[in-house]
Amino acid sequence: MDRLAEYRSKRDASRTPEPVPDTADTGTGSAAGPAPVAAGIFVVQEHHARRLHWDFRLERDGVLVSWALPKGVPDDPAINHLAVHTEDHPMEYATFHGQIPKGEYGAGSVTIWDHGTYEAQKWDDREVKVTLQGQRVTGGYVLFATGGRNWMIHRERLPLPASIKPMLATLGGPPGHHREDWAVEMKWDGVRALAAIESGKLRLISRTGKDITATYPEVSGLAHAVGHKQVLLDGEIVAFSEGRPDFEALQSRMHVSSPAQALRLTQTQPVTYLAFDILQLDGRPLTALPYAERRDILAPIVPNGGWWLSPPTFPGEDLDAVLAASAANGLEGVVAKRLDSRYEPGARSAGWLKIKNLLRQEVIVAGWKPGKGNRLGQIGSLLVGVHGPGGLLYCGHVGTGFSVATLRMLGEKLSPLRRPDSPFDGPVPAEHARGAVWVEPRLVIEVAFDRWTRAGRMRAPVYHGLRDDKNPADVVRET
Repeated sequence: MDRLAEYRSKRDASRTPEPVPDTADTGTGSAAGPAPVAAGIFVVQEHHARRLHWDFRLERDGVLVSWALPKGVPDDPAINHLAVHTEDHPMEYATFHGQIPKGEYGAGSVTIWDHGTYEAQKWDDREVKVTLQGQRVTGGYVLFATGGRNWMIHRERLPLPASIKPMLATLGGPPGHHREDWAVEMKWDGVRALAAIESGKLRLISRTGKDITATYPEVSGLAHAVGHKQVLLDGEIVAFSEGRPDFEALQSRMHVSSPAQALRLTQTQPVTYLAFDILQLDGRPLTALPYAERRDILAPIVPNGGWWLSPPTFPGEDLDAVLAASAANGLEGVVAKRLDSRYEPGARSAGWLKIKNLLRQEVIVAGWKPGKGNRLGQIGSLLVGVHGPGGLLYCGHVGTGFSVATLRMLGEKLSPLRRPDSPFDGPVPAEHARGAVWVEPRLVIEVAFDRWTRAGRMRAPVYHGLRDDKNPADVVRET
């Protein structure tokens, strides 16, 4: 059986740049006949012919089984698009792009709109069910026959992922060149949280995968404000004081588990959810899209109002001015993001750079020194460390930045964690180890400091807050 006979009959190899094989294909399957469930490549080509359409092609038995989509690949699972079954194409067509001359069949420009791989769950003469993994389209699609050459293509609604870790930024300096390839956002001093919205209900998930929805009840209205049945957002929960992010003020909210207490605190110290990325919308995963496209999708999704908003992004060329503005407003710094960067769950990517005005570091509390004078009977200073190649390494002691209430809270959390010996895998200066109370290294705090010393210690660290949204195993020295 010559699967490409119809294709050849419509093309003259001497007149078109399209690939026109001169040997007969020996394949046995077709779009309209039973065949084993398959996998292979797919390609979607944007075709500016007499009428603009998109050619949807799936590898099958040595050819590309093809459909023409006048309205393109559907994004919304609620809307089906027409798919006209056309002749099989040779495999070489998967990489074809160019101009088909005027007067030839399909005259016009052809560009590759997307490509990737697929797996078929079903393939018979009435229905083709596949899962695509491309750059622009991912997930499940179903093509089903409606009569003659006419089929329809339907996007299946993917459920929200059961678990996903947010993408992380790499600490660094401003990009040295081609800043036009970047965008800049303010670095918000809060708690990272994914917002999963499904059928009018919101679920907030911390960076460590903990459900923190009940802690921030004022954000629940976001589920109805977005106007979509299913959304997965990435953002930051921030407490503002006098118009500026205040991580210390957020401390009173972070550790509340009682819904009643959380509701009372919304009156005295409300929070705002700042959404800066979107990972899934109405069953369509968006992580494979470039950052610039995700931001364009996000902008109309989250209305600014209530206890949520989508903060602005700035051109990379304005990075120096934005960084200066962040310093003037007491912010921690900025995050520069490549416009073409994909969202990489759980990865610390060079596509996102956090550029700080002050040095900040997450550290693990491994012990404390008892206080003296007006701190008698309380914590005097915390002995802290970070994970390195040799295990848990001592990096300094933190003795400032505490309120009376903070010292009491830390004492209550650390007391049950006492242990008889040091958890550090390296030496601790004798003057700091003498009289220390050691604890299991389970508590993470954030500190601000001047610089790193040659000995690997932080100079003049100041307590900034407890980070129970961070896993101690992930705490390493930021460089």
